[in-house]
Amino acid sequence: MPNPRLTGLGGGLFCGAVMFVLGCLDALLFGASLTVYGVLFLPVCVLTACWVRRGDLVTAPVVVPIAFAAGLLPVADSNGGILGRLMGLVTALATQAGWLYGGTLVAGLIASARKIQLMRHRTAAARAGRR
Repeated sequence: MPNPRLTGLGGGLFCGAVMFVLGCLDALLFGASLTVYGVLFLPVCVLTACWVRRGDLVTAPVVVPIAFAAGLLPVADSNGGILGRLMGLVTALATQAGWLYGGTLVAGLIASARKIQLMRHRTAAARAGRR
């Protein structure tokens, strides 16, 4: 498995681009199934939280909800122009909030665990340096 290190911006771009592509594929292959979209969102959250650099860990739980909304654009119901698409997007965000919160929670927990591990490693290195 690759182990890239993305900056905060890179993590956001990765997550947003992947979710938009997955939204397009979902609309094409599964007829815009919001459940399929939500299930596909969870591994993207895990990868984003695992691949972001140590210094940018705080960005992982911030960019995943934005990417979720960006990926919903091709999946959301769109009847009647810009206002219809906006209404479909708001409705999809409201009805799929469980997937959104779940993915954000997963990204937050992974980022927090990585941050705790980093702090423990630094504390151990500081203690070893004092001896």
